[in-house]
Amino acid sequence: MAEKALWTPVNHTTNLTQFQNVLEKKLGISFPDYVSFHKFSTDNTEVFWNEWLLESGFILRSKPSKTLERGSHFAKSKWFPGAFYNFAENLLERGDSQKEAIVFYAEDGTVQRLTFQKLKNEVIKLQNHLISLGVKKGDRVVGIVPNAPISTIGMLATTSLGAIWSSASPDFGVKGILDRFEQILPKVVLSVESYLFKGKKISIIQKLEEVTQALSSAKHSEFIQTIMYDFVEPEVDFGKIKNPIRYQELKTTEALEIQYTPIEFSDPVYIMFSSGTTGLPKCIVQGGGVLLNHTKELSLHCNLSSGEKLFYYTTCGWMMWNWSQSVLALGATLYQFDGNPFYPNWETLWSMAEKENIQVFGTSAKYLSVLEEEGISVKEKYLLPNLKVILSTGSPLPISGFQYVYEKINPKIQLSSISGGTDLNGCFALGNPSLPVFAGQIQCKGLGMDVQVFDDIGKSVVGEKGELVCPTPFPSMPLYFWNDESGNKYKSAYFETYDNIWCHGDFASITPENGLIIYGRSDATLNPGGVRIGTADIYSVVAKIPEIKDSVIIGQDYKDDVRVILFVVLSNGIQLDEVLIKKIKEQIKLETSPRHVPSLILTVPEIPYTVNGKKVEIAVKQTVAGIEVKNKNALANPNALDFFKNRKELMQ
Repeated sequence: MAEKALWTPVNHTTNLTQFQNVLEKKLGISFPDYVSFHKFSTDNTEVFWNEWLLESGFILRSKPSKTLERGSHFAKSKWFPGAFYNFAENLLERGDSQKEAIVFYAEDGTVQRLTFQKLKNEVIKLQNHLISLGVKKGDRVVGIVPNAPISTIGMLATTSLGAIWSSASPDFGVKGILDRFEQILPKVVLSVESYLFKGKKISIIQKLEEVTQALSSAKHSEFIQTIMYDFVEPEVDFGKIKNPIRYQELKTTEALEIQYTPIEFSDPVYIMFSSGTTGLPKCIVQGGGVLLNHTKELSLHCNLSSGEKLFYYTTCGWMMWNWSQSVLALGATLYQFDGNPFYPNWETLWSMAEKENIQVFGTSAKYLSVLEEEGISVKEKYLLPNLKVILSTGSPLPISGFQYVYEKINPKIQLSSISGGTDLNGCFALGNPSLPVFAGQIQCKGLGMDVQVFDDIGKSVVGEKGELVCPTPFPSMPLYFWNDESGNKYKSAYFETYDNIWCHGDFASITPENGLIIYGRSDATLNPGGVRIGTADIYSVVAKIPEIKDSVIIGQDYKDDVRVILFVVLSNGIQLDEVLIKKIKEQIKLETSPRHVPSLILTVPEIPYTVNGKKVEIAVKQTVAGIEVKNKNALANPNALDFFKNRKELMQ
């Protein structure tokens, strides 16, 4: 029996179908359906991406000598060699100067609006200051910033000079920030003094003192300055923050022209960070192909056009922040929000969406599940007549989540569950405005992305669960990893499972409707609330607690989400009482973030290790889930897994 669609498109003329028609006429071929169009885009990947480069209006300073220069290995392939462009120019010069580029809603209700011209003026001001500091192509500028206009201004000023931007959320702990930024040696830190969460002002001055002092130590001699942006209220005293200067006191330079430093597609623009599951977060370096892929996803798959409005609830520590910035390259308006989306109540984001006539609303599966659990009917209060797409990512959206959106939010919108990752700063699978929506499924594979599912022997399968892979290079693939001259870290991250084929680490299947179902990560990365976090951050904190001798951390699938479980081996004579549990949780929250705090802390007498001395988180996770561990021979102490079986605390 065929699956019944929750939604079917009414308007069959979309940005995607229009681009498809352009290619059909230009190339003299016909695509009877999306499956055939997608197959063309992957079988003829160079033709497809070159045509999108032209059709999207990407601003180039010089044309490429070819579309794709294939290397001896997937990872050595180069896109658009010979082409020069500027990342910031493509975002700042595509919109009407008098139209709104950014609208920001603060948690306290404050609204800030910047036209494309006002945004450019702010970028010029910061750009000129960065020039005065000697910032140039290839230098790193980092932000400890909220999802607010200052984050966009910082990124644009940095990339306008050909420098490299990286960011973290202000709620990160000191160690979480330094584990990332100490690896890339930034010249400048752009930060706020505090942020708002659940109605409270949370100062990060003390945190910044530690971070900037560490970044300016002898081994980090490149560090120059901390630029402080007054976000909540001005700070009189910046304490021991290294070389602070107040952003609001920078010279206003509205009369000056902006400078755009040309760079190649193989030059870095962003440094993204992995979750740090097994060690320090990997520094993933990305270039111009990210923007080209973003515009494809936003225009063709989200059906967003110039003059329309997109909102995505995110922080600057998540790749969806980078993704959302690219709406400016379409001449669309970016809506930003910082704070708790349920403060003072559930209406916060929906009130904004209706008042501002937002067309595309993005959030996490967890946010939707909370609304569902609370029994909230959004449609009873908000009609949302202009909303056409709801995007959901961060974790797989369960079938009940799909049903909730159509029953309680709006039955007429396209619900797009999307999936990709930090690694490609984009999506492998996402929505399609010309296809129906089926419960629990991602609508389609992304155009130009050769997405397949491989079984255990490396055979491409349909209707079976397996590893999500991509055998063909794509423009938003990482350029390289920072401090990985040999390329071994890069190759081991994606190409160890299948030779010269990108293995993404997602457990997935392709459905009879040609959609995808993602069942979760096939590695040990934690994903509570739809936000990926790494176990290494937690281990580094726990290791300093004297009462704990050893530990292992897993994510347990629980109520359509993932909860973090910390198992500890206690030092002799120590009992796991409420006082110790509180101490552990508070220390983890202080040094990492609230998202890292375990839902449960349980004791075990022993942690399983491989013969090579590595903790086996995946084996523990499988044991907790009641799945038989097949590789016990690789363990030095396989009987230790018995301590994780049938724990009554995990059944509740």
